[in-house]
Amino acid sequence: MTEKLILILGGARSGKSRFAQQLAKSIGPSVLYIATARVLDEEMERRVAVHRADRPPGWQTLEASDHLDSALQDYKDTYDAILLDCVTLLLSGSFLPLPEDVGEEELIHAAGEALSDLLKAVKRRPEPWIVVSNEIGLGIVPETFMGRVFRDAQGRANQQLAALADEVYFMAAGIPLKIK
Repeated sequence: MTEKLILILGGARSGKSRFAQQLAKSIGPSVLYIATARVLDEEMERRVAVHRADRPPGWQTLEASDHLDSALQDYKDTYDAILLDCVTLLLSGSFLPLPEDVGEEELIHAAGEALSDLLKAVKRRPEPWIVVSNEIGLGIVPETFMGRVFRDAQGRANQQLAALADEVYFMAAGIPLKIK
């Protein structure tokens, strides 16, 4: 069972990743960084490169955009902390293999499976986890059906993670606000 779960929420460019890395460094030098981004275009490639450059050189990186629990089976070492960045890309990635005309139930099921897989991984590992997730429910209502379903699924996932977390931070303008 995980020693501790810390959830970091916030909007885009709110400082979530930077704060998560600071927390991980404060726990210890041995960190497993789980990157969930799928590189599908040049813009995302640039973003990933910036994140890679920001990480300390001694950290080990696991790139896992799906099937997180099984991907972690190959990592037998114990780390001072595990940092996952981010839940939002993990959940949105679960929508990618689905057809465009998919129904709401299938979308909710896909997001639920991705979250369930993450929670299995968290429970299986003994290390403290720092989990980054976007708070996307504060903006305008998404224009598309899939966007609205995703926003709702993300909100439910954040609620589940926050309920399980020992600490929850909300990032605003680079400032961490401890809310739990």
